[in-house]
Amino acid sequence: MERYFNTAGSNVPSMQYTLDPLSRLDLDEILTLIRQGKYFGLHAPRLSGKTSYLLALRDYLNERGDYIAVYVNVEGGQAARNDVLTVISGACETIGHRTAAVIKDQTPIQLLEQIKSVSSSAMLTSYLSYLSEALPKPLVLFIDEIDALVGDSLVSVLRQIRAGYDERPTRFPQSIVLCGVRDVRDHRIVLSNQDIITGGSSFNIKAKSLRLGNFTPDEIRALYGQHTAETGQVFEEECFPLVWQATEGQPWLVNALAHEVTNKMRENRDRTVRITPEMMYRAQERIIYRRDTHIDQLIDKLREPRVKRVIEPIIANSDNVQQQDIPDDDIMYCTDLGLVKKETGRPLRIACGIYREIIPRELTWSKQQTMITQEPVWYLNADGSLNIEKLLLDFQQFFRQNADSWIGQFDYAEAGPQLLLQAFLQRVVNGGGYIDREYGLGRRRTDLLIRKPLTDGYGGPIQRVVLELKILRGDLEKTIEKGLEQTSAYMDLVGAVDEGHFIVFDRSGSKTWDERIWHETRQYQGRSIMVWGM
Repeated sequence: MERYFNTAGSNVPSMQYTLDPLSRLDLDEILTLIRQGKYFGLHAPRLSGKTSYLLALRDYLNERGDYIAVYVNVEGGQAARNDVLTVISGACETIGHRTAAVIKDQTPIQLLEQIKSVSSSAMLTSYLSYLSEALPKPLVLFIDEIDALVGDSLVSVLRQIRAGYDERPTRFPQSIVLCGVRDVRDHRIVLSNQDIITGGSSFNIKAKSLRLGNFTPDEIRALYGQHTAETGQVFEEECFPLVWQATEGQPWLVNALAHEVTNKMRENRDRTVRITPEMMYRAQERIIYRRDTHIDQLIDKLREPRVKRVIEPIIANSDNVQQQDIPDDDIMYCTDLGLVKKETGRPLRIACGIYREIIPRELTWSKQQTMITQEPVWYLNADGSLNIEKLLLDFQQFFRQNADSWIGQFDYAEAGPQLLLQAFLQRVVNGGGYIDREYGLGRRRTDLLIRKPLTDGYGGPIQRVVLELKILRGDLEKTIEKGLEQTSAYMDLVGAVDEGHFIVFDRSGSKTWDERIWHETRQYQGRSIMVWGM
C-alpha cells in the first residue's frame, strides 16, 4: 500500500511518510536525564510531533531493557475540570492499563484496588508508589497533554508527583516527562477559589524543559524525498524554497501542503505529474480557505486577549508599542502556540508565511463576505492583468464611506486601515491571484505583493504589483519620502515588478475627507511610484 503524508495524530511509519522522531532532539541528553532520575518537560505547538516522539522513545527504552517505559495521555481529564477525584482516579486507571499492556501482566490493574479508599489528594502518589515497587525495573513515565488539565486538577497532579519524588526510583518512577503545548512552569493556574498559582511553584522539581523544534530545510527534502522514492513523483526544485517560506518547517503545515498537492488535488494522483511551485501555491490557498482543524484552532486563539496583545501591534506595524512593552508571559504563550517567533536581535514576527496569510484574512473574513464588488471585468485590463489604479480609486471611495464605522468593528482596531484594504484586495484577487504579506513589530509598514498569473499554466507571465502601507505619524512629506524609498527597496527585493504604490493612511482626524483623499505620481530613482492618501 502506498504511504501518504500524515495530517492527523501520531505517525505510523508503515502507513505514513515519517522522519525518525528520535533524531529531532539530542537523544544522548534525554538518556542522561533519565539515567540521572530527572523529571523534565517537553513542549511544542500542536501537531508538531510530540506524541510521535514520546512513543518512539518509549519503544526505544523498552527495547533496550533498562527500564519499563509507559506512555499515557491525560487529555480525557479536561472535561472533569476541577473534579479532582475524577481526574486523579482516571489518570491512575490509564497508567495501570498502559503499564499492563507494556509488561503483559495484569498486576498494575490489580493494584488499582489498593487505592480505592485513598483520598484524591494522595491517590496518584500512592498508586505510583505501589506500581514502582511491584515492577521488576525502574518506571519511566511519559504524561502527554498535561496542559489539557486545568485548575485544581492540574495542581493536584503536579503536587502529587512532587510528593513522591524523593522515593524514586525504587518506590516512585525513575523519571517522569510532562508533555504539552506549553511548559508547565509557565502556567498561571486558576484554582476553584479563584486563587492563582504558577506551574513552577507546584512542580519545582523539574530539571529541564525541552522544546521540539520544526523541521529543517534538509528534513523537509528528506520527507518529500520518501514520496518521490516510493512513487516516482518529483517535486520540482523551486518547490522547496516556497515550502520553507510558507511553513518554516512547522510539521503539520509541511505535511499538509504535501498531502494536498499529491493526494487532494485529484489530477496529481497520476504519479507521472511533476509537482510545480504553482501547484504548491494552489495547495496553500486551498488549505487556508478550507480552514482545516489546525488552521481553525489557530484562528480560535486570535480571540484571546493575551494573543491580541502580541499580534495586534505586529499587524499594525506599530511604532507606539515596542517588544519590551508586551508582557513576557504573553509573548511566551504565543511562542509556545507557534504563532510568533522570538529571535535574538530581530523584531518579534509571525512564525511563517502561511500564518501571515491566515491572520489578516481571518480578522477580515466577515467583512470580505459583506463587501459588494462589481463584475470582475471592471478591474481587468485587456491582457487579463489587474488595473490597480482602478482598484485603489474604488477603495478610496469605499474607505471614505465605511472606514469610521467598519474599523471600529474590527477586533484588532489598531490595525484597522491595513486590514480593511487587505480585505478589499482579497475579495477582488481571491481565486485569480495571490497576495504575499510582509509585516512585523518595528517595521512601521506593511508590504503587499500582488501576483496575478496572466495564463492558466505554470511558467507563464505573471503581473507583480507592490503596495506599501503606512499610517501617517508626523510630517506628511517626510513620510512620503521615506515611503518612496521603502517601496522602491521592496520592488528591488521581489524583482520584476510592474508597478509600485505607496499608501498613507491619515488617522489623525484633523483633516476633512476631501483633504485626506488624493493620489499623485512621484519619481524615485528612475521609477514612477503612485502615492495615495486616505
